[in-house]
Amino acid sequence: MDEVMDAAGDFPQGTKFDVLEHTSGADYSALGTARGNSALIRGDVLQVLSSIPSGSVQTAVTSPPYWSLRDYGIEGQIGLEDSVESFIKNLVVAFDAVRRVIRHDGTLWLNIGDSYTSGGRTWRAPDKKNRARAMEIRPPTPDGLKPKDLIGVPWRLALELQAAGWYLRADVVWNKPNCQPESVADRPTRSHEYVFLFSKSERYYYDVKAVTGPNGRRLRTVWDINTIPYPEAHFATFPPALVEPCVQSTSRPGDLVLDPFISSGTTALVAGRLGRRFLGVELNPEYLSIACARLERAGMVAEGRSPLTVTRPVQQTLLGQQRPFVLEAEGGQDQLGGS
Repeated sequence: MDEVMDAAGDFPQGTKFDVLEHTSGADYSALGTARGNSALIRGDVLQVLSSIPSGSVQTAVTSPPYWSLRDYGIEGQIGLEDSVESFIKNLVVAFDAVRRVIRHDGTLWLNIGDSYTSGGRTWRAPDKKNRARAMEIRPPTPDGLKPKDLIGVPWRLALELQAAGWYLRADVVWNKPNCQPESVADRPTRSHEYVFLFSKSERYYYDVKAVTGPNGRRLRTVWDINTIPYPEAHFATFPPALVEPCVQSTSRPGDLVLDPFISSGTTALVAGRLGRRFLGVELNPEYLSIACARLERAGMVAEGRSPLTVTRPVQQTLLGQQRPFVLEAEGGQDQLGGS
């Protein structure tokens, strides 16, 4: 199914989306209407969502940067905070903004991975079987944890979101039959991640018949889904097959689906295929360009495009500092790495 989801064609007729550069005072009220376009917006997640009307989104499906797993080369990036507590606090603030724009009967699907303590090392050597794991900088071991401890990031975040007002409804285990091998020899190879289902209210929209498991049974909480590399992305992407049941079960055709960390555009791709509108937010222009090109190759039509050219510093609201950001005119090569 993953290969089909990236193929051209099979979109509802006239599937269009805007590509926008967020500016102060931007008006996105049209996104809250049933006839509004879909959109990819380049900007800080808090700043963009503050301009989205309350109750515009039916469901959000996202996978934010993980903590201490990859250096994307951007100052102030989410995921390299000095403490896991700061990382979780930043995400709770971001998802509080998400909660405001979600409808009263709306939901949030959150994919988040775990990591191990650094053991005091400020760097990580490449794994012989997975060289992408190498990092020149790593956060220190969190207080209260020991070297080699599994940190438990997914559940720490889930419980903080629950305390912030979200209803925690399900913990889906994404089992990866083709998981990356690991060289470590004193524990089992990790082959799963979590996908949490949250709701804004006690009662919410969920179509239990929209997706079924093997033999027509109701969907279970362990999903066997292969990882699918996306050649243009030098960062991890979650597969369309992981997003599809989320969108199908918690939204209807024409509803607005949000991904506040859109990266390579998987959520937008799936939403468009299923006849939903989408809103993708991304701070990094390189990633947004990847997502835009991916959607266009799949048959969607980009319109209302604003130039993704910025020469001013971009305020990173979550971390309270500025990210220097320069992008050449369209077609240029000097683009910063991802977040």
